[in-house]
Amino acid sequence: MRETWRSHVYDVLAEHELRSRARTIVSATLVASIVIGVALAALITLPDLAEPQRYVFIAIMRIVTGVFTAEYICRIWIAPESDPTGDRKPAPARWRYLGSFLGIVDLVVIVPVWLSVALPLGADLINLSMLPALLKIARHTTSLPLVAAVFRNEGRSLLAGLMVMLVLLVLVSGIMYLLERSAQPQVFSSIPATMWWAIVTMSTVGYGDMTPVTPFGKVFGGFTMLLGIAMFAVPAGILATGFATELRKRDFVVTWHTVAKVPLFASLDATRIAGIARLLKTQVVPAHQVVVRRGEPADAMFFIMSGEVEVDVLPTPVRLGKGQYFGEIALIRETTRTATVTTLGECQLLTLDVTDFRQLTAQHPDLRDAIQRVAESRVGSQNSEPPKPS
Repeated sequence: MRETWRSHVYDVLAEHELRSRARTIVSATLVASIVIGVALAALITLPDLAEPQRYVFIAIMRIVTGVFTAEYICRIWIAPESDPTGDRKPAPARWRYLGSFLGIVDLVVIVPVWLSVALPLGADLINLSMLPALLKIARHTTSLPLVAAVFRNEGRSLLAGLMVMLVLLVLVSGIMYLLERSAQPQVFSSIPATMWWAIVTMSTVGYGDMTPVTPFGKVFGGFTMLLGIAMFAVPAGILATGFATELRKRDFVVTWHTVAKVPLFASLDATRIAGIARLLKTQVVPAHQVVVRRGEPADAMFFIMSGEVEVDVLPTPVRLGKGQYFGEIALIRETTRTATVTTLGECQLLTLDVTDFRQLTAQHPDLRDAIQRVAESRVGSQNSEPPKPS
């Protein structure tokens, strides 16, 4: 029974694609606790905050800390369920969680509050310890893990760009020091002091606390600004390319898993599924919307990933659901649409346009034959009994 309860808690807390009402409630509670805790940690620093309000804020923050403590204990308990080897050995799995980045963040958020029970810690340290809780939101959104993945993938390129910027920073500081030290010995007193000017100039911030006054210094300062714009464009371009690549990779992985769940493609190997995934496009259609209409030109077929559609065929309309497909008859026969298809609720569809359909069926005759058989059975059943879902 203990293992069963632990697996249930794991399904609620762990980061995976499983969706349930309990998981939604717990996730919403944790996100709300993070937002409330961080907001109160910021508001409590207001100098004109009344004491009664301060006490209320502190009390709420203690409740939030209690929620985080319960979460931390549960995550230690369920850690063996995430063992990639399947052995579910408690000690190694729990040490992996405790040593992970988010495991350390979970601990840092709650430790100052509990230490304050026995040690005279400053109020500011206790209150501001809630700020790292913002990092915990990475479990509930794809944004922060996406940023981390981009920096990890582009680390070598970013490091190379950073090294070039550091070299230029030292060279620019040395040259400006030589140009301005005679005119402004107190401002440009040394190369390390001049590095501050180089940083704010290359970043085009320009605080104005250190400015060249000699003609050569002004000319070189203008050149440094242009150089700074060019240098900061390098890491920006690297990151932009990294984000685009990572998003394409994640979209492809999601589409691959989605295609693999379609019964028509379930028997294919990973390579063939990958080729099909590149041809399909995701489409979300609201409820009660016409996807295809009888008599219109056929430009695509559709695979249903979620939701239901109704096919308006005689003598009885037919409902199709997850894993089924429609729109193939007109493509095979190269005619107009033979039926109107309407969504019954919001549907997620994978679209295969006519050009890719012909390419796919030419490359995979077995798929063409399977689609052909289903299409023929549907056409034949329209004149006799309601067609069976494919």
